[in-house]
Amino acid sequence: MSLALGAIADDYTGASDLANTLAKEGLRTVQTIGIPAAGLDLPEVDAVVVSLKIRSVAAAQAVERARAADQWLRARGAAHVMYKICSTFDSTDAGNIGPVLDALRHDVDEKSVLVTPAFPETGRTVYQGNLFVGAVPLNESPLKDHPLNPMRDANLVRVLARQSMAAVGSVDLATVARGADAIRARNAALSQDGAGAAIADAVFESDLEAIGAAALAQRLSVGASGLGLGLARGLVAAGTARRHQRTVLRDRPVEGPAACLAGSCSRATLTQIARAEETMPVLRLDPERLMSRVAETHRALAWAAARLADGPVLIASSGSPEVVSALQARHGRDAAGQAIEQSLATIAEGLVELGVRRLVVAGGETSGAVVDQLAIPAFELGPEIAAGVPALRALGSPHGELLLALKSGNFGGDRFFADALAVLA
Repeated sequence: MSLALGAIADDYTGASDLANTLAKEGLRTVQTIGIPAAGLDLPEVDAVVVSLKIRSVAAAQAVERARAADQWLRARGAAHVMYKICSTFDSTDAGNIGPVLDALRHDVDEKSVLVTPAFPETGRTVYQGNLFVGAVPLNESPLKDHPLNPMRDANLVRVLARQSMAAVGSVDLATVARGADAIRARNAALSQDGAGAAIADAVFESDLEAIGAAALAQRLSVGASGLGLGLARGLVAAGTARRHQRTVLRDRPVEGPAACLAGSCSRATLTQIARAEETMPVLRLDPERLMSRVAETHRALAWAAARLADGPVLIASSGSPEVVSALQARHGRDAAGQAIEQSLATIAEGLVELGVRRLVVAGGETSGAVVDQLAIPAFELGPEIAAGVPALRALGSPHGELLLALKSGNFGGDRFFADALAVLA
């Protein structure tokens, strides 16, 4: 295998988002769960996205795992590796974006690396170094109160500088508009001044194309899925890769019952659960009872077993911000989150044992826990369900044929669950 592009993603749903973007741009793409074991048979592809769970772990652990993934990708021919982060730059002042960027930059001997979380298609833009979510700065959006990584500063130059060993500069929109050569020249000037990273403005898709073309001259870049779009188009334009069609689900459909799980407490997911109640049975779990795991998981599986023959079901632990805050206050933020995630992962495994072969999961941390519990080593990319959410076919699954959709909490429209089930059908 000789890769045109490698990527390291800091969570599983973010990896699916990026892999979906690359596949939409015509790159044959596989998403792996961690670094693949030597015996895993991967198809011939242009890009591999290695999914890690390093967004909220200790910085030293994140660095170690990212470095190992980078080495694996480069050993398979990837001349350029993208470190995929969240489009809302989820990261505390301790990391992990800065520490991972510093380590990867050091390993490949790059000076100043281009960084942008912009993805205009999903409402994420960067102007004068400030990240906007729709029409408002990041620190005025709902993400300011994110339960794990609250984002209270929209200025990414400041945010990244607080967690990076080197200085951080910026490439303004006027420079980006002049194209890849101007971006490279600005970045080179910043590196001469001691910068280790440059936040690149991007408001339009054409900005991402210019940034991607500029970044391919280096061995490393950092960004959200929008940067992946720019890199993919740059590779196709340069003749390094060519466009392919996605036929993964059409060629090999999977039959069997379907189910949905929701662990996200985002406003979008709460609305999606409410709409799902119009078309399928929904079981709302008691978050407090999930802390003890066994009784509530058994209740959920018994409830599902009685209904799966009649059609899809949805099981949700999602609660309002007030309910979540109260639970965290009683049990601790990390303990509460991990207990609920593992309970949902146990339910997911039980659903598969009941015969479910099509599974939709809402929530980044929940998706990660489910995929780990099911021991799925990799996915092929199917068609897009919603912006940033592809259908996935499991590769090397110990449970046989499985189709999944994994979504971050804020992704998808009001009818996401019905839309996902229709694509997986």
